[in-house]
Amino acid sequence: MCGMPQVPPIRSTPARPFRPDASMSLITNVMDHSLDDGYAEAAARKKAAGQGALPKPLRARLGLAAGLVLAALVVTVGAAQARVAAPVVAKERQELIDRIDRETAAADKLESDVDELRADVSARQRQALRQSGGNPQADLVSTLAGATEVHGPGVKLIVDDAKDASTGGNGNPRETSGFSDTGRVRDRDMQRVVNGLWQSGAEAVSVNGQRLTALSAIRAAGDAILVDNKPLVPPYTVLAVGDGPRLSTRFQNSPDGLYLHALQDNYGIRTAISTESDLRLPAAPSVTVRTAQPSTEKGTS
Repeated sequence: MCGMPQVPPIRSTPARPFRPDASMSLITNVMDHSLDDGYAEAAARKKAAGQGALPKPLRARLGLAAGLVLAALVVTVGAAQARVAAPVVAKERQELIDRIDRETAAADKLESDVDELRADVSARQRQALRQSGGNPQADLVSTLAGATEVHGPGVKLIVDDAKDASTGGNGNPRETSGFSDTGRVRDRDMQRVVNGLWQSGAEAVSVNGQRLTALSAIRAAGDAILVDNKPLVPPYTVLAVGDGPRLSTRFQNSPDGLYLHALQDNYGIRTAISTESDLRLPAAPSVTVRTAQPSTEKGTS
């Protein structure tokens, strides 16, 4: 069988053009398809869904505006409520002030009534003591009770705080229980002074014009000294009616006079004592009269 020469078949489609990078097909495929198909589809769907959304800057501005509107609304509502409640609060406050003023006025009136009644009682007691007078014993009782004004020779004693009253005269505190802790005159100091004068022979004593009796009390309220609940301020002027020279000598040599002298030397408390030819002491503002009856009961063994 004679053979015919083989003719290559004719292609119905034109041959692909030759690419210069045909030998680099793997690299070309990677460059043309840098993303996986699944990632590409997801990105496409996200892009399609975001086409109708607002840009982020615009959304942030709208959120800020909404927050400001809400805050302004809250402030406006609060101001409106406060404006509505203000008259009620002001009315209640004014009623409370009026009530305080009324109660204060009532307390002042009661205090004034008490002072008037106390003065009336004191006047009646003095009158009763004067009516029972006429003998030396009654006059002595009236004087010792502080019911009448007295005058005569005596001693004038001035007691004052140290110049540096916050730390004492030499800066050292008084450490023992018998002394104060600073350079200030304390109530216990004045108690010893007054008791020393009575013990030395004083017939009548006053402190800063406040007449003392057998029932008078010297107490402290903070840094203030109270005599019968009335505050006194330094310097403290103590007047004692009696035999002036003898009273002065006996007091200065007594334990209480030496105590006062120690305060002066060690802690800077200032003192001055002098004899006077005529001192005038007022009557006590309130006098309590008490009587004692002899006991008729016999003691039992």
